[in-house]
This record gives sequence, structure tokens and C-alpha cells, in this order.
Amino acid sequence: MARKDRLDGVGLAGLLVSAILFGINQVVIKVVDDGLQPVFFAGLRSLGAFFCIWGWMVWQGRPPRLTPGTIGAGVLAGLVFSAEFLCLFLALDHTTVVRTSIIFYSMPLWMSVIAHYALPGERITPLKALGLVLAFAGVAWALVNRGSGGGKASLTGDLFALGAAFGWAGTALMARGSAMARIKPEMQLFWMVGVSGPVLIAASVFFGPWLRELQPIHIAGVLFQIVVVVSAGFILWLWLLSVYPASVVTSFSFLTPLLSIGFGWLLLGEPVGPQTFSAGALVALGIVLIARAPRAGPSGGIPERKESVSARS
Repeated sequence: MARKDRLDGVGLAGLLVSAILFGINQVVIKVVDDGLQPVFFAGLRSLGAFFCIWGWMVWQGRPPRLTPGTIGAGVLAGLVFSAEFLCLFLALDHTTVVRTSIIFYSMPLWMSVIAHYALPGERITPLKALGLVLAFAGVAWALVNRGSGGGKASLTGDLFALGAAFGWAGTALMARGSAMARIKPEMQLFWMVGVSGPVLIAASVFFGPWLRELQPIHIAGVLFQIVVVVSAGFILWLWLLSVYPASVVTSFSFLTPLLSIGFGWLLLGEPVGPQTFSAGALVALGIVLIARAPRAGPSGGIPERKESVSARS
């Protein structure tokens, strides 16, 4: 399909499906954590996604190929990706979806600060600075207001969620500022799930038995994560980026933390008071401002944003 310069009905529907999919993602992880040890589950998800993405690339006539000079960066990106999801799955085992979503989706805040010093043309503009302040205020508010309104919340879970946000920023930095930038987004993800699968399964031996109280719903959740979230969800996201303006697509990321909060409340009965919603809204607004802020090029222009797998919602 030819590229379009504005969003149409098909694009809007795709963005809403993508936002809902990624919004419900953490609810599914939390449910499956009751039946499977979280780190083992994370490794199993990556391993399954590895074969799904491999099959899709072969079907598309673009089988995975190793690009010379990218192997070291691919392995390192996979290790950072492993740390990200080890922290995320453990966060959801210790605290609520609502709290994890607010903290985890603060990733653009940390990425912007790192990119200011590490990536050319990524200086912090006044608009982006305002977004950073709002997002940071939302995260700080969530960390301070722990335990109000009931529900399962812990400092351990909050810190794991923060570690996951840092890990996500690390994979984004690798995808844009290393040899990984030379390969296509689907190959970036192929490296990440290919390395993280065995690494996370190996690491899981330090986190207790693999099986908890395994039920059919947990098996269905694993399959949903592998086939729908990681594989189909990513493919949909790539298609949207290939057809519609990147700034429009990425701006919809602000919906994901709000939807995660809503699904946590609706499906799991997690408490969502005014303070929680305000913290989430601050993070979401900050993400919008950070995403829409122009990038300052070397000559003062605004170059086209290079998208990668790490632009996922």
C-alpha cells in the first residue's frame, strides 16, 4: 500500500486496535503470572515469538539474514531486552497493572534525557522539556502515593517497573545509536526475542519453580502473548508506520498507559482513584509532548524520524 500523508479510517482503526492490544497486554501478563513463574513465562514468550516472526519473515520473502558488523550489537540489544522484560514481568508479579503502567510507560522521559547526550539531533527543545517535566511529575506522584486506595502495591514492584522503563530506553538507544540502526525493524525484534528467549529461561532457574497453579487460562494467555501481542501486534505496528506519518502513529502511544489503567480497573478490580488517574494522565500528556516535539537537525532543520522496533507502544 502506498504511503499516505494523513490518517484515514483504516489507519485509525489499526491504531485503536494496536492501542487496545498493548493496553491489555499487562493484564494478560499479570493473570498468567499466577500460573507460571514470571521470568520463565517471559522467556517462553520470546522463544515462541522467535519462531512466529521467523515464519512471517520467510512467508514475506524476507528470511532472516545476518548483516556483517551487527552481530555484537544484536546480542547486546537482546541482553538489554532480556533485562527489560525480566523487570516488567517481575513488576507485575509484585504490584498492580495500574502502577506498573504509569511507571513503565514513562520510558520516553528517560529516553529523551539519554538521547540529549548520546544521539545527534535529539536535543531537548522547550516543548520536549515541558513533556519531560509532566511525565516526571506523573512518575514521582505514582511512586509517592503507594498503597493509597488499597490493592497490591509494593516498592519492589515499583522499582522493577522503573528498571523495565530504563531497559526499554536502552533497547531504543541500541536500535537507533548502534549498528542495529542498519537493519530493518523486524530483524531488530528477531535479534531481541532470539537472544532473550534462552537468556530468560536460563535466568528463571534462580526465581523458583517454573509452574505455579497452571490452568487452561494461563496456557491461553501464553499463546495470546506469543501470537497476538508480540508477533501480530508488532507486525500491525510496522505496517502502520510504513503507511502513515510516523509522528501521527507514535503520538497514539499516549493511549496505552491510560488503557492499561482502565483494563486493570475493569478486568482485575484494581483501585483507580483521582491521584492514580492524575499521575497516569500526566505521564500520557508528557508522552504526547515528547513525541510531537520537533527534532533539531545539525543545520536547524527537522529531519525525518527514523522509526525502529523500540517505537512500540
